[in-house]
Amino acid sequence: MGWVGRLFDARDTLARMLLLDLSGLGYLVFGGGQHAPTTTQWVLALVAFGTALACHRRPLVNLVAQAALLAVAFPLVDDTTINQVGASWALLELTMWAERPRTIWLAAGLLAAVDLTDSIGDPARRVLSGVFGLTVEVGLPLLLGLVIRTTRELARQAEERAAAEQRRRESESRAARAGERSAIARELHDVVAHHVASMVLRVGVARHVLADLDPRVSEVFDDVHGTGTAALNDLRRLVAVLRDPDGVRGDAALTAIEPAALPAALDAAVDRARQAGITVEAEVDPAVGTLDAVRGQAVLRLTQEALTNVAKHAGTAARARLAVAVVDGAVHWEVSDDGRGSVPAAVPAGGGHGLTGMRERVEVLGGRLEAGPTGAGWRVRTVLPAGGVAGTPDSPARTPEPAAPRPRPAGPHAPEPA
Repeated sequence: MGWVGRLFDARDTLARMLLLDLSGLGYLVFGGGQHAPTTTQWVLALVAFGTALACHRRPLVNLVAQAALLAVAFPLVDDTTINQVGASWALLELTMWAERPRTIWLAAGLLAAVDLTDSIGDPARRVLSGVFGLTVEVGLPLLLGLVIRTTRELARQAEERAAAEQRRRESESRAARAGERSAIARELHDVVAHHVASMVLRVGVARHVLADLDPRVSEVFDDVHGTGTAALNDLRRLVAVLRDPDGVRGDAALTAIEPAALPAALDAAVDRARQAGITVEAEVDPAVGTLDAVRGQAVLRLTQEALTNVAKHAGTAARARLAVAVVDGAVHWEVSDDGRGSVPAAVPAGGGHGLTGMRERVEVLGGRLEAGPTGAGWRVRTVLPAGGVAGTPDSPARTPEPAAPRPRPAGPHAPEPA
């Protein structure tokens, strides 16, 4: 019905009226029947043509005028086709654009009454013929106008629903990103507390040994300096995403992890995925144990979320591969699967918000998440640079690039985007 909407657009009313007048003029000149149009017929037709053009923006006025001309034409001319068509078309325009339905039905009743005046005093058979003619002169334009009106309203409602759905998706995306930032903000407390506690402890040791001028004083102060530097780096990375401390949700709380414990934490995440029925091949560089707390935490959360997505979308009996390597200080991380599992597995959530949360974590650390199909499966990978967080002096800000949604495969499992 799209072409109908374009044909009967409100902006084209004048064009429709002009075409209608030209058609009526052609009827009078070339198709008026066996007898040439009379002067009265020409006058009534020209007045009808001019009224249609002058009132093309006022359908109710046009209908009343055309109905009046039709009522005048019945006793004066034998061929009232021009005035009947003009009145019927006026009813069509009014039906399409009237603001209140009551106006439509009153106008239809008016036109029907005018048409029936031509049958007053006629035999019953001719009266019945006139009543039947109302289906064409009144019923057809009324029905067509209602169909166009309904189609236009349905199209408007569909556009509103699409706009509302788009706003809902944008709102959910913003909420997911805000929730992930809130989770990282909670990590800020744990990371800073860890380093500050170490600094306080070491300063206490320094104060204790200063009295005896123990040669360990220099070593202790060096250690304090190194720990303070690490704390400042971690704080700078996490403060860049701290937005609304009051909006932190209790269920989004994440705790910091000791860098040396990261390999064991990754092994635990792999084991949980294997318990869900997934075959996981893990290649983890032992050097991940030397990462700073923030990047180590990001690697762990990315791994948990990616393996959870494999279980949810690729299904049980799928084969997945985890690769984590440290090259020149940068962390190269990748999780891929073959997409050949049987049914989705029920596994605990990975603690994030799918690709949105993973992308948020990566962008905070100055990287870019790449996600997309590979063969029959899916691959997610990134590189966490050794530099500072995006948006800080150490690293220029990056423009976020949304990751592609995970498509539905044709196999037995049909996952939705994470």
